Amino acid sequence: MLSAQFIRDNVELVKNNMEKKFLDSGIVDDFLSSDSEWRKLTRQAEDLKHERNKVSEQINAAKKSGKDVTPLIAKAKDIPQEIRSLEEQQERLQAKSKELLSKIPNVMHDSVKQGKDASENLVIRTVGHPKKFSFPVKNHVELAEGLGIADFDASAKISGNGFYFLEGELALLDQALIRFAIDFMHRKGYRYIETPLMIKHDVLAAATDTNAFRDSIYSVEGDDTLCLIGTSEYSMLGRYMDTTFQEQELPKRIFSYSMCFRKEIGSHGINEKGLWRTHQFNKVEQFIFCRPEESYDYYEELLKNSEEIMLALEMPYRIVECCSGDLSAWKSRSADIEVWRPTVDGYGEIMSLSNCTDYQARDLNIRLVRKDGSREVVHTLNNTALATSRMLVAILENYQNEDGSITVPRALVPYMQGIKKISKKK
Repeated sequence: MLSAQFIRDNVELVKNNMEKKFLDSGIVDDFLSSDSEWRKLTRQAEDLKHERNKVSEQINAAKKSGKDVTPLIAKAKDIPQEIRSLEEQQERLQAKSKELLSKIPNVMHDSVKQGKDASENLVIRTVGHPKKFSFPVKNHVELAEGLGIADFDASAKISGNGFYFLEGELALLDQALIRFAIDFMHRKGYRYIETPLMIKHDVLAAATDTNAFRDSIYSVEGDDTLCLIGTSEYSMLGRYMDTTFQEQELPKRIFSYSMCFRKEIGSHGINEKGLWRTHQFNKVEQFIFCRPEESYDYYEELLKNSEEIMLALEMPYRIVECCSGDLSAWKSRSADIEVWRPTVDGYGEIMSLSNCTDYQARDLNIRLVRKDGSREVVHTLNNTALATSRMLVAILENYQNEDGSITVPRALVPYMQGIKKISKKK
């Protein structure tokens, strides 16, 4: 969340930011009113505590001098109840203020275009040329089933829609993508971390807007504190909760491979057969903790990493900047990398880049100590390095041949036991 002090000092900026996102800026006034009343009660409680201590001293002094302490004791008797009453009011107001604060989004970067939804996102650039096929293209399900390398019917029977069996060369290709992405990020100097696949709800709540993700988070039955991760971003972030970095320790560049789990309730196409939108998938995620003044330099670095991966896999893609209405509450700026899909004659999201500035780190108390001793909240950034399920779709559809075989991208051949083409077994 934003800090209360930042909102107090930048009321118009925060209101304008909400209006740019088509949100009710009256929430800011409600927060300030609640916050002001809470601070007023806090001062009153502190004054009463000071008065209690003062009366206690007066009682001790009166006893020593042999004076009547009855009036002072009567006065002292009422103070604790008054303090308790004020503290109860404080707690109610603090809970209300926190709830209102959670509804105030991060301040967007000045470059973010105003727009109501994803339809108004801005295409920054398009790279590569979609392949022109001399034959009718097949979708990835037709290709995979025709080659006998995936079984979506069996997975639907035992697990439901949104799951899959991969086998043979497609399963190897899935692992090849993971190894390729891990090696790529390692060469970039990022430190590899394998994270827990479950995370506590309160940690997740600090990392993202759980209200927005209520329909996509799998909670562990019988344990109301744990849920399965939808991305290792959350657990990489949570690992450093209550951490104070020394300035020279930053930036901290890390990455992780993990399985990810999402309900995707109500999402378009979740009942569609295949790999594009699934409940379970493999993903390599990149993450950076950095000094506030450097976060947009690292935003560009993370974007460059993803573009280099797309170029290495020889995939046509485009970069799409998220407009204000499509920008999640915790993000200051975000862009999607979209891959060309010949079967839909358009682009589909395959990577997502975000600068969350200090919005996530504040709630998890992740800070840095400057060389001069001053303290600040760190900035956090994340970006998909590679999600295998969607990349498999892109490879199958873009690298298909007329006979139904699939050419393996050159960058992945070293991870494929030398297999250069996936063909139907005779």
